Amino acid sequence: MVMNLSDRVAIYIRLSKEDDNFGESESIQNQRLLLTKYVQEQGFSLVDIYIDDGYTGTNFDRPAFKRMLKDIELGKINVVVTKDLSRLSRDYIGTGEYVEKWFPAHGVRYIALTDAIDTAIDSANNDIAPFKAILNDMYAKDLSKKIRTALKTMQMEGKWVGGCPPLGYEVDSNDKNHLVINERESEIVKRIFDLFINGNKINQIKNILNNERVPTFYMMRNRENGKRNIYGCWSSTTIKKILQNRLYTGDMVQNRRSRVSYKYRKIICNPREQWIIKENTHEAIINRKTFIKVQELLPKQRQKSDKKDIFLLDGLLKCADCGNNIGIKARRANGKATTVCNYYRQHRSDETLCTSHGFDYDTIEKGVLETIKRELLMLNFDEVMDKVNTNYDMNDNIKKLEREITDIKINIDNMYIDKISNKISEEMYDRIYVKLSSDILNKERKIDSIKKKNKCDIEILNNYKLDRKALLKLVKYIAIHHDGNIDVHFNFKKLNII
Repeated sequence: MVMNLSDRVAIYIRLSKEDDNFGESESIQNQRLLLTKYVQEQGFSLVDIYIDDGYTGTNFDRPAFKRMLKDIELGKINVVVTKDLSRLSRDYIGTGEYVEKWFPAHGVRYIALTDAIDTAIDSANNDIAPFKAILNDMYAKDLSKKIRTALKTMQMEGKWVGGCPPLGYEVDSNDKNHLVINERESEIVKRIFDLFINGNKINQIKNILNNERVPTFYMMRNRENGKRNIYGCWSSTTIKKILQNRLYTGDMVQNRRSRVSYKYRKIICNPREQWIIKENTHEAIINRKTFIKVQELLPKQRQKSDKKDIFLLDGLLKCADCGNNIGIKARRANGKATTVCNYYRQHRSDETLCTSHGFDYDTIEKGVLETIKRELLMLNFDEVMDKVNTNYDMNDNIKKLEREITDIKINIDNMYIDKISNKISEEMYDRIYVKLSSDILNKERKIDSIKKKNKCDIEILNNYKLDRKALLKLVKYIAIHHDGNIDVHFNFKKLNII
């Protein structure tokens, strides 16, 4: 057969885990044989075969599919062939976008072989393609419901249906839905509980584990999988989660998280009342009495609130060099508080990552407040303070007085028309005119007084103490450089001039 070099073909093959239920008919090998035979029979020039094995059709986040699109944009391909429409996608909206818009816009002919769809031919099968896409979408939705129901049933029975087990456990080699203790990892879990029961705070436990270079969860799992050991360190959050995990008592706790829908892979946390708990499903690492005692002690722990002082700039400081937050250490016996880059604090063993950014907090706070006041003085203080919900309502008063003056002048004009129309006497007009003119003069004097007061805002601002609420409305964040220089980033564009 003569090769048609003008038809540069891409064969696209997809198989998800759910499609395994259909056996050989949907297999990668079966799709490859069917489609390559068809391409040869048609005399097409095969450019490449793109295979996404184990990827769902409910979205387009697939590596081979993305590579194919890139090759289309580069002009390498002008024909895409799949076994059927569902291999391209089970999302009917996305399928329509590609088949009816994206492919034609890029000069691509699409063929779904067993569905007899060919966009280069005016066929009734092409007309019903949208309906087939909807049916494929409905199938995916129905399948998702069935899988969720099956998983929930297994969860209710206390069977493990999660992915990677928590530190201290591994999947039973004889039963994938049962957990058994990993002896090496369980020793770390026991030690964390022991340290806590013996009076160590979470932050102290973190430091002990890091100082002793105790491997983290990810380091141990990577080591078991033969992967290169990656640098890691213990965090307070990880330790707290271990101390709160009821699974270590032998109870199965599942359905803590779920996906938004069968199309969107985003994970959300479920409220506690939706958790599925089944007691005594596997061997415990921590006895129930110890676990209950730990839960009683946890609320008494004070992590961030251990700082006796509430700092005005807390939560606003960022490292200008690495982009992470900058914390404020509690005041020492000498009364001084210092700043520190949180990323440096976690990885201080590698000073190439960042520096400490350890500066006197009070000096920074003083400098920031002086900077803010200086910038406010360059603008209309009344306008700015009105934006941050303070009691400075000068502009409102001026606008109100100006509206009243406008209304009075309109009344005077109307009265003049009434006078020349002989609706009111000239004597009455003169008497009312004098009164209204006096009202206008008084209101104009009030406006002048307010404006004069506005000019005295330099003194007001120097004596004004910015509170936390006003500061949060004014300032977006404060960046501290390694040399001590400070950049104040405001929430209002008008103020971002430093």
